[in-house]
Amino acid sequence: MDIDVYKRYYAAKCVFNGVTRKGVVVTLSARSGGGEITYAAAVSFFPHRDEEDFAVSYDAYAEKILFSGKGRRSKKREAAYMKEFEAAADEAAASIGGKIFWDRPLTDAWLG
Repeated sequence: MDIDVYKRYYAAKCVFNGVTRKGVVVTLSARSGGGEITYAAAVSFFPHRDEEDFAVSYDAYAEKILFSGKGRRSKKREAAYMKEFEAAADEAAASIGGKIFWDRPLTDAWLG
């Protein structure tokens, strides 16, 4: 089961597969099953050609695993991962040549 703990769209900069990307969706996700849980910070850059273009292409995607092991969802654990989320997302973004502009959100945050 995959759950987005946090999700938000931001202005960004990335060129991937020859396409300029000006937006990014960032997520903190929890994947669980069989007594195991994985928390990951993920980024997916998309073209964002105008203010209404939120068509995420999913080819410019990267993630950083924050935790993987035995356990289940925990609000306390999720709060701790949110404190390191921006740095982890920045690391994932840099791995594919992207930059997130945290001071320029494109949507409100979604908490799950």
